[in-house]
Amino acid sequence: MKVLVTGAGGFIGGHLTKRLLNDGVDVVAVDKKPFSDWHQMFSKAENLSLDLASLQNCEMAVKDCLWVFNLAADMGGMGFIENNKALCMITVLINTNLLIASKNASVERYFFASSACVYTQSQQAALDRNISLKEEDVYPANPEDGYGWEKLFSERMCRHFYEDYGLEVRIARYHNVYGPFGTYYGGREKAPAAAARKMLEFKAKVINQIPIWGDGAQLRSFTYIDDCVDGTLKLMNSRFREPINIGSSETISIQELYDCVAKICGVVEPEYTYDLSAPVGVRSRSSNNLLCLAQLGWEPKITVTEGMAQTLDWIAGQKN
Repeated sequence: MKVLVTGAGGFIGGHLTKRLLNDGVDVVAVDKKPFSDWHQMFSKAENLSLDLASLQNCEMAVKDCLWVFNLAADMGGMGFIENNKALCMITVLINTNLLIASKNASVERYFFASSACVYTQSQQAALDRNISLKEEDVYPANPEDGYGWEKLFSERMCRHFYEDYGLEVRIARYHNVYGPFGTYYGGREKAPAAAARKMLEFKAKVINQIPIWGDGAQLRSFTYIDDCVDGTLKLMNSRFREPINIGSSETISIQELYDCVAKICGVVEPEYTYDLSAPVGVRSRSSNNLLCLAQLGWEPKITVTEGMAQTLDWIAGQKN
């Protein structure tokens, strides 16, 4: 079987491409970045550098592919999406044109990578560990501005392509995916990678204090990349067409994340500073996995401690 992975030069797309190749699948790997900027590249894949905002390029990419995994997006951590709303929303062109091309090419199954940022912000305003977001909590709609709106609109577009044209769609709402080969510096990194990099710099005496965005009390669930890929493939092979959470239900604060990283690194007395003016997003966000368990018989298993140990080892190796 020949499949297309878009965003293959990115973090999740690179890991998914590797898994598919290991499973003996024929992969067309596409990203608009030049090959030198891909997070991972595999010679066994057909690697293409294409801007999929173009319908013509989408048609070229999907040719002869039975399945499409759309992970292409212009995104990053809170620092990026808060300051690049237009760039985030322009990504809607990729999903729209890729759906059109997939319909015209008679693609059998289409996967769209959505995000927990689609959930209504008012439901995440309280600092409460009991807040776990169910799939129906997305309405009434008030998602993260920019990035969240693009994801929610694209979810609806996928739904209507099934209803109107019969294109089989699968939609995963990812919750804070992290792990090796992810961005860890430069402004697009997410909280786990940023915490790992800063702790390593503190331990090496490159910095004297460890800056945390916000007061550290914000609550999140973080999903290790292996669990993300497992859930993606389980969903793609299922018969479930509605959006579904792919995320860990383990809820921790940002402060607890940094303290976990300090313990793994052997930093006994980390010295923190808190930037209350930095973009931090909602106060509480965690994944409710009841639907995932019911439909896929599965939920993420890897703990933050286990996942961050692997992430730290990889980042430490990059910095040496």
